[in-house]
This record gives sequence, C-alpha cells and structure tokens, in this order.
Amino acid sequence: MIDITLADELWEGVDAGVEALVDQWLVREGDHVAAGQVVAKVVLVKTNCDVTAPASGVLERILVPAEQTFARGRPLATMREA
Repeated sequence: MIDITLADELWEGVDAGVEALVDQWLVREGDHVAAGQVVAKVVLVKTNCDVTAPASGVLERILVPAEQTFARGRPLATMREA
C-alpha cells in the first residue's frame, strides 16, 4: 500500500498545529488513477492545493473524507500500485 499525502513542500512556512481541509475528492474508492493525477483538492491557509497520486494504481481507501481537516504528514488515502 502507498499513502497519498499533501506534498511536504506545501507545508513549508505553515505553523505547526495548522490543519488543511479536504475540499473535494475527484476520485472514488476503487477508481484507477495515473501517477501525477489530481485526486483531491484541499485548502491550506486560504490556498487551494492539488493532491496527486504518487504512482499509478487503484485508490483503495479514503482516510480523510471531504469537509474534514488533517494535519501535516497524515495520509489522506491509500492506494495499491498497479
């Protein structure tokens, strides 16, 4: 399994303890995704950010649903590489 996370560089300069919001998922559990495909939209300190698939495969499980917040380093979903 591979974790899908918000890229570390997007958290640079963000205070510890600040959380991001999952605005929407663009894929569903069981969907096939391509490496680099945008799978979710999140908001971090009033900035819209894209979450991309780190590899090609199948989205196994969404761990942070839309409209929920998450902390730095927390996986948003898991996927199985193709």
